[in-house]
Amino acid sequence: MNSNLVLIKGAGDLASGTAHRLARCGYAVVMLDIGQPTVIRRPVSFAEAIYQGTCTVEGVTAELAAGPEQIRAVLAKGHIAVAVDQDWTLVSALKPAAVIDAVLAKTNLGTAIDEAPVVIGLGPGFTAGVDVHAVVETKRGHNLGRVILTGAAEPNTGIPGVIGGFGAERVLRAPAAGIFQPRREIGAQVVKGELVALVEDVPLTATIDGVLRGLLKSGLTVHQGMKVGDIDPRAEREHCFTISDKSRSVAGGALEALLYLTVGGRRNS
Repeated sequence: MNSNLVLIKGAGDLASGTAHRLARCGYAVVMLDIGQPTVIRRPVSFAEAIYQGTCTVEGVTAELAAGPEQIRAVLAKGHIAVAVDQDWTLVSALKPAAVIDAVLAKTNLGTAIDEAPVVIGLGPGFTAGVDVHAVVETKRGHNLGRVILTGAAEPNTGIPGVIGGFGAERVLRAPAAGIFQPRREIGAQVVKGELVALVEDVPLTATIDGVLRGLLKSGLTVHQGMKVGDIDPRAEREHCFTISDKSRSVAGGALEALLYLTVGGRRNS
């Protein structure tokens, strides 16, 4: 077992905020995701390395790697290693000191408490003391980022958190099934009713005024109602390219849980 190795399931924006913080704190980080990630906040998601081969988020670089040998070579450079491993077979091969399930599926897709000495789940779908050692709250509000050592996070409501006075309205969803074809780019200012993308020949228009904080990668296949974009009504363009307040809070909770379960509270309890 590598006592400094943390394996993160998922490579979307919350997973990436967690990976970024752990990497800056000196941990060796490996992230696992599917072959075609459907991340929205692409500029701050290490999943982009799967498409581009490498990507950098706020000074931390991730590289795509295939198999344990390439992963070790990437880690030796001080970079985050990102691998395509939908079935998480690399967990047993790499024997990490900790596993963090950051898929944010709202349900446990197979993570078990005996996968590593420390297992942490982000958000609902996990129960601390049953299938993970700790859960980190991901719902916006007073408890965002809180470490839960007994019990579960707040259940998923299906309603996006409010930003700038808007909740569900700020989320863009596919108007039909088919191939996603963006007509604007992340960081663009948009007004309500403006064309943002096409799904086949069906237009997707902006639901509110603001800045396109996230947008699905061009060419991916989507189903009707699928989240494909995000508009930030605060209209601060730089927010599109930096880790969010929510992601930083969750990352802080994940780091706290990791330290508590390795060098802190568990040892002293």
